Amino acid sequence: MVNLGVRYDPLNDQTPAQPYFLSVPKRLGTTLTMILTLVIAACGGDDAENSSSVPGNADPAAVRVIGAWTRALDKGDIDAAARYFAIPADTQNGIALRLHSRDDARAFNQSLPCGAELLSAKQKGTYTIATFRLTERPGAGKCGSGAGARAATAFLIEDGAIAEWRRVPLPGEENPAPAAPGSSA
Repeated sequence: MVNLGVRYDPLNDQTPAQPYFLSVPKRLGTTLTMILTLVIAACGGDDAENSSSVPGNADPAAVRVIGAWTRALDKGDIDAAARYFAIPADTQNGIALRLHSRDDARAFNQSLPCGAELLSAKQKGTYTIATFRLTERPGAGKCGSGAGARAATAFLIEDGAIAEWRRVPLPGEENPAPAAPGSSA
């Protein structure tokens, strides 16, 4: 028997109708499609990144909003970060401010000197207490020596937006022990 590139199937004792070399592209395409499907399934999406990988007992929907806001700020995208705030929204970072417009929300986000990496998120009543590691970010903000420090913020998320943003003590530091009488603190 002369082999002209046609593959012989010994189990069926039949020769396929199509030469073997013509079936390679079809099998390669099928293989690549399967690999791509597995890669996409393994990678997941933003939801997995924002909720399941963040320790704590916080509402996953709130974690998604906080995570998305953090990523926008980390990119220096002040407009995108501002869109995560409800209008009006209440903020407190040293002083209390009410954001009455999108421009107010932009100004507030611009005033934050650091970007942040979300480390954990815990539910405390209606608030989500998020703990961050501060980072440098593009734009006008300069974190400087604050980079690497931890900070906590209480978020009230309503209808998928930040209705309240309040700097709070780090978990475990809510009630620091008072200084002993006569000591310098």
